[in-house]
Amino acid sequence: MCLTEIEKIPKPVVACAWNVAPNMSIKTKSEMTYNARGGVMEFLLANHPLDCPICDQGGECDLQDQSLLFGYKIGRFIEYKRSVEDKKLGPLINTIMTRCIHCTRCIRFLDDVAGNFVLGTSLRSREMEIVNYVERLITSELSGNVVDLCPVGALTNAPYAFTARPWELRSVPTFDVEDGIMPAIEINSRRQEIMRILPRVHEEINEEWVHDRSRHAYDGLKRQRINACLKKNPDGSYKDIYWQEAFEILASKINEVSGEEILGIIGEHMDLESVTAFRDLLYSLGCENIETVSNTIKISPDFRSNYLMNSKITGIEESDLILIVGANMKIESPVLNARIKKAIRENDASVALIGTPDYLSYDYLHLGNSLDILHDIINKKHPFSKTLEKSKFPMIIVSSLLLQRNDGEAINALIYELAQKFKMIQPENNWNGYNVLHFNVGPISTLEVGITTDIETKVKPKFVYLLGADNYNRDKIPDDAFAVYQGTHGDEGAYRANLILPGAAYTEKNASYVNTDGRVLLGRISSTKFGDSREDWEIIRALSESLGKALPYDTLQEIRYRIAELAPHLIKYDYIEPYNLGWTTKPRNGKIDLNWVNDTVDNFYMTDSISRASPTMARCSEFLNPEKNTNFIPEIPLRK
Repeated sequence: MCLTEIEKIPKPVVACAWNVAPNMSIKTKSEMTYNARGGVMEFLLANHPLDCPICDQGGECDLQDQSLLFGYKIGRFIEYKRSVEDKKLGPLINTIMTRCIHCTRCIRFLDDVAGNFVLGTSLRSREMEIVNYVERLITSELSGNVVDLCPVGALTNAPYAFTARPWELRSVPTFDVEDGIMPAIEINSRRQEIMRILPRVHEEINEEWVHDRSRHAYDGLKRQRINACLKKNPDGSYKDIYWQEAFEILASKINEVSGEEILGIIGEHMDLESVTAFRDLLYSLGCENIETVSNTIKISPDFRSNYLMNSKITGIEESDLILIVGANMKIESPVLNARIKKAIRENDASVALIGTPDYLSYDYLHLGNSLDILHDIINKKHPFSKTLEKSKFPMIIVSSLLLQRNDGEAINALIYELAQKFKMIQPENNWNGYNVLHFNVGPISTLEVGITTDIETKVKPKFVYLLGADNYNRDKIPDDAFAVYQGTHGDEGAYRANLILPGAAYTEKNASYVNTDGRVLLGRISSTKFGDSREDWEIIRALSESLGKALPYDTLQEIRYRIAELAPHLIKYDYIEPYNLGWTTKPRNGKIDLNWVNDTVDNFYMTDSISRASPTMARCSEFLNPEKNTNFIPEIPLRK
């Protein structure tokens, strides 16, 4: 469809394969161009069925648009149209292969971006087909993107099938909080119900890709939801109560304990507004014992370079050597993994891994599973030391999940020493190759507002406040402590709680977040609140009034002024505030308890309360996850 007419050339030429020359006269709307494109359209439609009225692609189909511009009113094809058997590609992709026009976009995406070599072509000419040679499913975490790439209705979104038409949907641009990099997404809703989620182009974060959990876990937002305040009875059952009664119970329990006997745990999806209100409330009660989910990441919040991805996401494409420590990039950040593959393909970057070997969709050097290798590299007893010395812009990516271990601070100190020894931090070249990859956004929000996460107290907590915390360490909560859970789903946090408060999900509130490279991003309302739920910071503000310690803000604008007082850089949205890349606080040395590095995420499709409540993610976990887990160390494929 890119045929054009060039002066003095008798036949139309393919524009995308023709070099531009000085004084060239190009005609894109001439009669020759129109007829040539119309001829191509006839061939494309020769075997394409008339499925437009029942096709999910209808209304946003590239073939429809081109046919409207260049198609003829009457078709001259009188032979039988071919019919192709549909393929089984997994629970997320429907196939109607008779509609396929053999553009091979799906094949090229899976090969070049996702690294999942499942699809290919067989036969030739009229008999040509797109096939999965040995009846394999597409197991890539980025598989849903082939639906966006397909220009016709051959590959469609299975969970969304036959539910809505594009012109019925209202689109809201926002960001996904289920991933630490917070990819840009577009939420499509009808009558305040989320129908589907699509990726949005953002070159500095996710380019145009989004992983399957971000795309398909939305159906978990309307299942297992907490829709009212619940009080736990002595027999273990729950009773609905009003907000006023809930605040009275909370105020009574809080007034019975001292500030040192209160423990606050911040969940994985918490926004800046909620964390700020939570911080102010607990500080006013004399409590500084605030943690994030799982074991607390003991990183100093003094400088942002201590806990962010300092090279930025786009810096991956500038680095010539990437050392990954304790992170399974394919599971912890599939979109970032695709960018690493791009850096290898386009910039000839090298990748090395310390951790569990897995298929990461590209070649890499596996140094081993032991953290002792870091000692050997620092002491130049390992061959990789010479490779680091020769590198111009080396980068190290350490998983925040690795730093959540009890010996996380000692591990961080070792990595810091490695970064300093091999000049990964080069302020003179505007380069800092020391990067922490966060799996969740909650810990980042905690550090950004100055909550010190390494405060330890020997006082046994008697009151525990779980702010959206589901993946918490159960050992932190004594059996006789009163626990309150404020969140969205009936998950692990609600199971332990004596009192449950319904909070709004990320799609039901206007909120600000910080992603793994320090970019402040705004989430926007795209659906109505579920039941009697309220925004988290509003609940905390109302509770403070019941306690007689009213927080000094009542509106969203006022609490954002408060955030600006704590950290002025947090009021600049979709922008990374420049900071001194050479300022990094040296972590305290300690003893590493376990040298072995193990995978910390065993199921990509179920990592939080939303995805665990999603039927779509349950099907993916059943059909796709078993194919990736094995008791044997897989052979690392050499194919790029």
